[in-house]
Amino acid sequence: MVQVKNICCIGAGYVGGPTCAVIAYKCPHIKVNIVDVNPDRIAAWNSDKLPIYEPGLEEVVFDRRGKNLFFTTEVEAAVNEADLIFVSVNTPTKKNGMGAGFAADLAYVESATRGIASIAKSSKIVVEKSTVPCRTAESMRTILEANSTGDIRFDILSNPEFLAEGTAIKDLLNPDRVLIGALQTPEDRKAQEALVEVYANWVSTDRIITTNLWSSELSKLAANALLAQRISSINALSAICEATGAYVDEVAYACGCDKRIGPSFLKASVGFGGSCFQKDILNLVYLSEQLNLPEVAAYWKQVVDMNEYQKKRFVERIIKTLFHTITNKRIALFGFAFKKDTGDTRESAAITLCKHFIQEQATVHIYDPKVSDEQIFLELTEPGLLDNTEEVKKRVIITRSPYDASQDADAIVIATDWDEFKKLDYTRIYQTMHKPAFIFDGRLILDADKLQQIGFSVHTIGRPAI
Repeated sequence: MVQVKNICCIGAGYVGGPTCAVIAYKCPHIKVNIVDVNPDRIAAWNSDKLPIYEPGLEEVVFDRRGKNLFFTTEVEAAVNEADLIFVSVNTPTKKNGMGAGFAADLAYVESATRGIASIAKSSKIVVEKSTVPCRTAESMRTILEANSTGDIRFDILSNPEFLAEGTAIKDLLNPDRVLIGALQTPEDRKAQEALVEVYANWVSTDRIITTNLWSSELSKLAANALLAQRISSINALSAICEATGAYVDEVAYACGCDKRIGPSFLKASVGFGGSCFQKDILNLVYLSEQLNLPEVAAYWKQVVDMNEYQKKRFVERIIKTLFHTITNKRIALFGFAFKKDTGDTRESAAITLCKHFIQEQATVHIYDPKVSDEQIFLELTEPGLLDNTEEVKKRVIITRSPYDASQDADAIVIATDWDEFKKLDYTRIYQTMHKPAFIFDGRLILDADKLQQIGFSVHTIGRPAI
């Protein structure tokens, strides 16, 4: 069995950075190089302000950086030094061409694979860490084998991540499972065991699952699809609750007490976001269509459709409540990240809400404790054929506190479930707002009864208005 002494991770993003930092933290005898062609990103990883916000990440990186953890743009040297290479590059949804809007764009995966093949001067274990469609390893294997010599062997493994942003370090330090897939040849099984041994430095072997390569690839898409399905299911019920007088949080609790169902991912909200759920489900839809399974494709597509419907429904409720117009009204948007404890804004429900508010000619004052001004404007502007940067900057103001955001506001909209928003002085906020003062809780985190006693007109997702 190969003993892994040097690891290279290609891609210093949300997956590669935290994952390999924890490997270095838990395996001080293994040298870990995290490489990226973006010098600004690498410079940020080497600075005091890391490019990613995750609770606990700084402690892990600062403990090992410069010892057995290194961030570098020297791809060739890191690849040649490595026994095992993680490919952890971006796999965005295609915007153009065949499969646009659904299929994963594997250009970065192919580029990284060809780079490994051209650089490597010795045998390597190559590990898919990016979320990829089922059978991607087949194309990687074809490229590597076509460029290998008799002295160099490439073994390919699948090791998908199951991290939740906001708890990524906790998930990495104490994972509920580690999944490693391999082709069922003796050589590939040896490579699989080598990666098992790396994780076994801190993960119990009964939580390290070994499967065939294709099962591992599909399991990542399946896990995200099932989780998103639960969110869309409870959000569909939230619409019924608002119409009937039922409380969705009470319905979710009652259902979650059933051990066959369980409570996880039954929290109604304005919609799911993040880099994985929508992308992976659309990928699964495309895969199903390519396999001539239209009924399966339609089933999973409905999960995404319900998520979009939930956001649209929430916006319509706000506009109708504010006397059927929000033109020139001031909306305080609390939160822009897609969930608490992360600065990630990808597919955030706040983006959709904000764009609707701008289209309706409202002024939006945004407060988020971790998302930068630049990132907010990047998400809201659409340069190209229709450049709306000027309109966005006229309608959007980013504030330094929730109290600044709500000053003279007509309504507050809770878009992210930051704990900070539960602890605010809402009496103080109420006094500075236009009356009637409306609050729309899109994350089910506020005490509606207390807010009503203060004087707010309270509208909570999954509940009738108070």
